Formats: sequence, C-alpha cells, structure tokens
Amino acid sequence: MKKFILDFMLRGLVACGFGPAVLAIIYFAIYKSGAVETLPIPEICVGILSISALAFICGGMTAIYQVEKLHIIAAIMLHGGLLYAAYLVTYLLNNWLAEGMIPLLVFSGIFAVGFAVIWAIIYLINRKRIAKINAILKTKQKI
Repeated sequence: MKKFILDFMLRGLVACGFGPAVLAIIYFAIYKSGAVETLPIPEICVGILSISALAFICGGMTAIYQVEKLHIIAAIMLHGGLLYAAYLVTYLLNNWLAEGMIPLLVFSGIFAVGFAVIWAIIYLINRKRIAKINAILKTKQKI
C-alpha cells in the first residue's frame, strides 16, 4: 500500500503541473468566444486550485494499474468511476456544467464515450505490441 501511495503522489505531482496550463487554455477559449471579458479573482483561484487537483487525481490514478492484486476490469472501473467523480466535481465547482438532468446526461455520455474510446485505443496498441513480442519470442525459441 505504501508503494501505491508513493507512486500515486509522484504521478499526481507530475501531472499537477499541467492543470494551470489547461485552465489557461479554457479561460482563453471562453474569452475568445465573447462569453466573458474579465473574471473575478475568486473564480480564477477556484479554477486554478480545482483544475490542479483534477490533474493531480488524473495523474495519480494511473498508479491503480500497478496494483497486482486488482483485476484489470476492476481497475478500469475504479479508475473510470473516480475520474468521472473528479471531473464532475471540478465542472460543478467552476460552473462549467449547467444545472439540470439534460446537461448531466450529456456530460456523462461524453465522458463514457471518451473513456471507452481511449481504452479501446490503448487496448489495440497493447494488443499489437504483445503480438510483436510474441512473434519475436517464437523466433528466439526456434533458435
């Protein structure tokens, strides 16, 4: 457990540095769309802190796949659930998600599809790498 916590902290701290950069891009996009001319200081502070925390959680949660006793499906479900909760809280704290059932369903659908697509890409890349490694091992065994 100690190894997991240390790995989580290290990965989280590395990712945490990207949070403010992402927030700057989001704020710039909001500004360019004409929706906002200026932002109040408290809103900026909440944005910086919440997006940094989100980046920390997203980066740290990748350590879940290093836990050997956890089945891969359980790890994926746990990772997805915690990321969903972290993103939802961040969006709600920053008022980036309108109140109501429809916006929540749209957000949830986009998150689920995005998560599934990313995992499908990761699965296909790893499957290709494993096939290549297996082919190399077969040729080595013949020698």
